[in-house]
Amino acid sequence: MNIAANHTAKRDYSLTGPESAHAVAAGLASADWYHSDLPRKEMKALMRRSDQQADRDTVLWFALLILTGGAGAFLWGSWAAVPFFLAYGVLYGSVCDSRWHECGHGTAFKTTWKNDVVYHIASFMVMRNPIAWRWSHARHHTDTIIVGRDPEIAVMRPPEMALLALKFFGLPSAVYDLRALLRNAWGRLSDDEGDFIPEAEQGKAVFWARVHMAIYCGAVLWAVLAWSILPLMLIGGPRLYGCWHMVMMGLIQHGGLAEDVLDHRLNSRTVYINPISRWLYWNMNYHVEHHMFPMVPYHALPALHARIKDDLPAPNRSIADAYRDMIGALLRQRKEPGYAIRPVLPSTARPYREELHDVDIARES
Repeated sequence: MNIAANHTAKRDYSLTGPESAHAVAAGLASADWYHSDLPRKEMKALMRRSDQQADRDTVLWFALLILTGGAGAFLWGSWAAVPFFLAYGVLYGSVCDSRWHECGHGTAFKTTWKNDVVYHIASFMVMRNPIAWRWSHARHHTDTIIVGRDPEIAVMRPPEMALLALKFFGLPSAVYDLRALLRNAWGRLSDDEGDFIPEAEQGKAVFWARVHMAIYCGAVLWAVLAWSILPLMLIGGPRLYGCWHMVMMGLIQHGGLAEDVLDHRLNSRTVYINPISRWLYWNMNYHVEHHMFPMVPYHALPALHARIKDDLPAPNRSIADAYRDMIGALLRQRKEPGYAIRPVLPSTARPYREELHDVDIARES
């Protein structure tokens, strides 16, 4: 039976269950993905790294964090602090995700140590073990939305709509991530972590979990001694009250699209968004392009999009348009878990890559 189209029960999204064996048997693990054609010379130009733009964006990010966090702390106890903490929350609890992501790929800066430093800072802010998530994300790119292989599938089927809504408030993801850090700090890895973290890297995962937990414990101690929640509004808390932009953009990356395919045009979504969100999100709205060519730096993604857009489905026109697209599909998946949106390709595009494996995509009626 073709489980991608015909399954009616909740699938096992763990990396150690029967779905993993199915993916390997079907040839979906570490497979050869479809890529739009680009001449080698153009590809090399698009992949060229530079410190200039990432330096500018990172200095601006830290300056805004200091400004908004400092103003919020100075005005603490008055309503005037609220807008500053709302801004600080997004700059901490959402922007950290895009910086974690790009620096984890090693493409944001040309200078390696700059990528590493910002990656570790952003990993702490987003409550992710920097070693575990580096390997988790590598698997996500190798086996994108392949059930049983990809540890970063955000919208599982059938979707639990209330649970997805809670993510906008950092729940339950922040609790799960904090528990994972605590478990790692005790020297334990989950079965899934043991599957994608090489043995030689597992000791580093434990070390960095202990560093992160020591800082969080320090913030809690500071709050207790000061008898104030202000320290937690500055450290850790923004992962709850400021994560909404990260979640808003993260859900539409793949939500409602296909599982178990080898063409990113079927399982990823590109969306046109406003300039402020693009800066906060570091151009990850060009998500089909990013998955096809993950070594292209964030600042070159608009140029990459312009070059290959005739081979891609038309992007959603706005964030609201993407949510209309996705929510309709998620509501249908509650009763038809095998359903997935099938984006329409332009006449200039090559056909979807579906012929290699017995994996169907439910078509819109």
